[in-house]
Amino acid sequence: MEQNEHLQQTNQPASAVEAKPAAAKNETWEWIKALIIAGVLVIIIRWLLFSPFIVDGDSMHPNFFTGERLIVNKILYDVRDPKRGEVIVFHAPEGKDYIKRVIALPGETVKVAGDKVYINGEELSEPYIQSAIDQAVKEGHPYNTLKDFPETKVPEGELFAMGDNRPNSKDSRTSSVGFVPFKKIVGRAEVIFWPLNKISWIHF
Repeated sequence: MEQNEHLQQTNQPASAVEAKPAAAKNETWEWIKALIIAGVLVIIIRWLLFSPFIVDGDSMHPNFFTGERLIVNKILYDVRDPKRGEVIVFHAPEGKDYIKRVIALPGETVKVAGDKVYINGEELSEPYIQSAIDQAVKEGHPYNTLKDFPETKVPEGELFAMGDNRPNSKDSRTSSVGFVPFKKIVGRAEVIFWPLNKISWIHF
């Protein structure tokens, strides 16, 4: 009886000592799995769903400025086509990524005459640049000082895009850019996340 009691007392500490390394090993493995999953999610989000872009140039004044950082939704247009007024990033013919605003859609006719844009013969309301137009009128000159764009039909599978800074934007009005094929679109700009005082959702 004394012998059995002695065996139980000596075995209990042995069992407790062996359990600690096993528990630590399991916890370490759980951390490793969590880090692997987090890494995979970051890759998926970064490369497949969303990407950061930096605004370079003043073609989108007065709404976007050089150095601002945006989050671009790369999967949205796999689900649906772009809509008028949305701000997109696309691969331009010269090898750069441009940020512009969708103005006219496939099958529509578009015409630019001074500060007025016509879609299928009807004037387009553009509240996102109205304050800039009003300021130019007060100063006694048109906001858009580039040459007019004659009425033209947008080809299927492409769209017509312009910068908000109408007098200083290389966009679909120019032969070097032209209509933007859907296959060249990176995605829709969703959020300004830098600088911190500019953090905001991009409204359309």
